[in-house]
Amino acid sequence: MSQSPLTSPVPGAAEDVEALASLLRGRRTVVLTGAGCSTESGIPDYRGPGTRARARNPIQHREFLQRPEVRARYWARSLLGWPRFAAARPNAAHQALAALEQGGHVQGLITQNVDRLHHAAGSSRIIELHGALARVRCLDCGAQEARVDLQERLLSLNPDFTHQVLELRPDGDAELSSEALQSFRVPACLRCGGTLKPDVVFFGDNVPAPTVADAFGLLEEGDALLVVGSSLAIYSGYRFLVRASERQVPIAILNLGECRGVELADLCIEASAGDVLPRLASRLTRA
Repeated sequence: MSQSPLTSPVPGAAEDVEALASLLRGRRTVVLTGAGCSTESGIPDYRGPGTRARARNPIQHREFLQRPEVRARYWARSLLGWPRFAAARPNAAHQALAALEQGGHVQGLITQNVDRLHHAAGSSRIIELHGALARVRCLDCGAQEARVDLQERLLSLNPDFTHQVLELRPDGDAELSSEALQSFRVPACLRCGGTLKPDVVFFGDNVPAPTVADAFGLLEEGDALLVVGSSLAIYSGYRFLVRASERQVPIAILNLGECRGVELADLCIEASAGDVLPRLASRLTRA
């Protein structure tokens, strides 16, 4: 697995952890997670402290739909990046959130992540705002295919496509030179021969309305919001902070680096989720 941009947990002060426990104790907390929750599992982010200094160009929804060469570039990079992405395992933050849910302290999770690590850690009520890379969907007929199965088809169509992965990317693909793409073959839908897309929301696309409605419904059930590992730079996550503020419920933000909307929060902690959340779980579960 490639090295995470965050190579070791950044500790939170004991008083911050205690303040967080006091804020959330006895409340039905809804948690919104972003990429910073998974960096300690080796999955990079777009806006964290380790990545902000260098440009990252995410896949754009419109370009993927309209340009065959963009789809070829994505699937070629994905062929190389998928094994390491799929090998990622839950870290202490994921495990602590699962323990908090099982202990009745967390009502459910709204996640911007597409890595399914919350599922692997044992969380049960999860709304995936941006989908999951574990699924592939046909844009023409809607048929779905497991990404692990598509990997076998990608390898079969491109048996000689062996290139060194330069860097794992947040989308589960990898950096790759344009020269490597000239002969790359893209698999089609097994049902209709149509265009395949990972079942995730690319930049420039919208989160499906039913998913947004489910997320707001979960938020309404809670009486506190905890944001973990998200800069809230994009509206798909920020709107939940705004709604929680409108409802005047306690808001806490646990994030490394800059974060949008901190003025709406009751408590902000700049530390790694893998350090703070296990200590939070320890305090709440023994209370």
